[in-house]
Amino acid sequence: MTDELGRVAPARRRGLADEVADRIREAVFSGAYAPGAQLREVELSGALEVSRGPVREALLRLEREGLVRSAWHRGATVTTLTPRDIVELDSLRDALERLAVRLVVEHASDADIAAVEQAAERMERAEDEHAMVRRDIDFHDAVYAAAGHGRLEEAWRAIRSQVHLFLLTRIGRESRNYLAHIPGEHRELAAALRSRDADRALELFADHRRTALDVLTAAPQPEEGAGTGQG
Repeated sequence: MTDELGRVAPARRRGLADEVADRIREAVFSGAYAPGAQLREVELSGALEVSRGPVREALLRLEREGLVRSAWHRGATVTTLTPRDIVELDSLRDALERLAVRLVVEHASDADIAAVEQAAERMERAEDEHAMVRRDIDFHDAVYAAAGHGRLEEAWRAIRSQVHLFLLTRIGRESRNYLAHIPGEHRELAAALRSRDADRALELFADHRRTALDVLTAAPQPEEGAGTGQG
């Protein structure tokens, strides 16, 4: 915006809307609001003890992140990823991650790779599946930071919330194997980066993504006894 003289007008303070967005985002990531849950302005403003203006602004920000969707007949809801969303996110992650892995292998310092290893080690101490997803995302944050490519890291940040939602959707389908195997997978990823073996690292990162994609694209399995006439 500009003033009457054509100069840039002073920016409005957005601190409160930022804080509200952080609180709602954290509630989604902690499982308090599942995909498809409605996010009513009046309820959120009461719970957060703020007016509806900052809540409305925060929801618009979260919509730009892909974490919230709005429809005239439903209002704002936590995004439910469609099959197309899942495939598109996976293919974009593939493109970004391939570049990140190559850059880490070729240029990252030993300290950068140590930060990736430490992020993998922290996954061993996750107390539940939501904490594990956070540490999974933290691991990938460390990989993109180690790549040392500012615009690549910005591209990752642009889809980071959606990838978090992708992983929440994954544990909603099946969490036992995720909790059991994901720390070991990430230790292997970090070890491949440490060895500076680009081919091995690319193969492992691809396998890692494929496992999550397979869970999300597999047809839901009927519960035992369903449709067989058994009680």
